[in-house]
Amino acid sequence: MLGVFLAVLSTLGAGREFVNGVAVIVNDRVITYQEIKDLIGPEIALLERRYARDMATLEQKVLKLQEDAIQQLVEHELILHDFGTAGYNLPESIIDEEIKRRIRTQFGDRITMTKTLQARGMTYEKFREKIREQIIVSQLRSLHVSSSIIISPYKLEEYYRENQKEFSVEEEIRLRMIVINQPEGAVEGRATKLAKEILLKLEAGTPFEEMAKVYSEGSKAAEGGDWGWVQKSVLRDDLSDIAFSLAKGQRSGVVSTPGAAFIMKVEDRRPPRVRPLSEVADQIEQKLLAEERARLQDQYISRLEKKQFIRYF
Repeated sequence: MLGVFLAVLSTLGAGREFVNGVAVIVNDRVITYQEIKDLIGPEIALLERRYARDMATLEQKVLKLQEDAIQQLVEHELILHDFGTAGYNLPESIIDEEIKRRIRTQFGDRITMTKTLQARGMTYEKFREKIREQIIVSQLRSLHVSSSIIISPYKLEEYYRENQKEFSVEEEIRLRMIVINQPEGAVEGRATKLAKEILLKLEAGTPFEEMAKVYSEGSKAAEGGDWGWVQKSVLRDDLSDIAFSLAKGQRSGVVSTPGAAFIMKVEDRRPPRVRPLSEVADQIEQKLLAEERARLQDQYISRLEKKQFIRYF
């Protein structure tokens, strides 16, 4: 883990600074490379397992993690300094309540919390200070992002017009399916044989939904084999080609695969379409709200950066 971290720092020309330990100074607060490593260490471990055979990609991912961590730590210090100089106050009761909540949700009881902190090499006082800082940062971020942001109907319509591809839907079918599994060790052809018997009953007029509830071993058996509206990409190739060749109301024969046998019925079809604005308005609004909140937060951090001292090494 540390080897990859050092290798990435080396590509940045940061080897000497890492030895000295200083990554950034924010006002009178020093952020060290050790802090950055501690922050992103668990994520690096995951990346090392995922990209063990692709060092170039691994280093690129670690570099991005490092950049994000530095920005996160810098913003943290900028906001804490703003809190201290602006005359804000955080009642101790709020910190007490948050600690109680964390004991309930993370530790179970205070004794377990104390033992866990000790195992991490952290004192209770340090833990309390960490929570205090987290509350301050969260509250000041929220304070500078208006809770009454309104996305106008015009903006919704404009986004919808300019991003039609985002709301395009490929051809869909309303599908029901009976699934008969062929587990390992079962009599060879068991699934196909049972599916053929079911097909005979369907051809004799027994409703598909009823047969699915009784015989299907698929996840949708209780719903009568109803998969709802599905796109071709949702199904396996060996099933989708057959299912999407069926007309409305048509049923397939038995489709046998190594692991199961299937009988499908298409209850309805929908051609490719663009979802109407009424259907996606909430989705667009949430996206635009998130973008506006991010913009306001960036604006807040930019103001702090201009007022405070930052030096990167």
